[in-house]
Amino acid sequence: MHYTGYLNFWFTDRPLVERVANFAALDIRRLNVFFWRQAPIADIVAECQRHDVQLCSTFDDDMGSLADPGDNMKTYRTWAESLEMAERFGISVLYIFSNQIEILNGREYVQRLSGAFSEAEQYANLLTQTERILKLVEQTEIEVRVECLNRHDFVGKVLVDNPQLAADWVRRMDHPQFRFTFDAYHQQRGAGELISTLERHIDIISGVHIGDVPTRQEPGTGEINFVNIRRKLRELGYDGEIGLEFSPSTTESEALARTMTIFPLD
Repeated sequence: MHYTGYLNFWFTDRPLVERVANFAALDIRRLNVFFWRQAPIADIVAECQRHDVQLCSTFDDDMGSLADPGDNMKTYRTWAESLEMAERFGISVLYIFSNQIEILNGREYVQRLSGAFSEAEQYANLLTQTERILKLVEQTEIEVRVECLNRHDFVGKVLVDNPQLAADWVRRMDHPQFRFTFDAYHQQRGAGELISTLERHIDIISGVHIGDVPTRQEPGTGEINFVNIRRKLRELGYDGEIGLEFSPSTTESEALARTMTIFPLD
């Protein structure tokens, strides 16, 4: 297993590019950044190369809603653009979501659909559009990861807001480049069932994110029993990414030390 650092959550008192060196100083050498269209991707990648660090994953904040038939032209185009960007900069993972999220007056909203589509119609469109996008993906070596978003952090209804539906999405596609990320924070806030989800779906899980609930800080600051989660991952033979997608409760070095105590990689 290995840690992945999240540029948008750590060292937030300085610009994104400068945060790379701080992660490298903590020997965290795989990184993620949100919103590739807004981020200075070329500068971040150059800084990563300077510090022997890799920018591994990102996602598009303007991809459109796969659940909305009115967005089909947009989602296909933006995914082609995301894949071109990822290949150009050597980014190996792109995240996919069912709905477009908008930030208005500091709140995160689920973008309104273009019509009165039922949830069944939305899901059918999501599956068909994902099949089209995966035809583009398979021309690359990039992995696409599904992540369900919780029901509390957003205003409005996210279609894929629970792990059962996210896993169904992945299994229906049955594609080697299409995988599932188990996000402890989102799942605990929205659905619970952490251990049973790992047991049922470990075969399709490529990433595990370990923000605690309710504050989305390091393990040990909230209600999730990460000792049990770590034990279960070891039992199931998981050997992938452990995403540090949380805001440190004190300093970054202290948060990492607490994380390594509760969630060691060995």
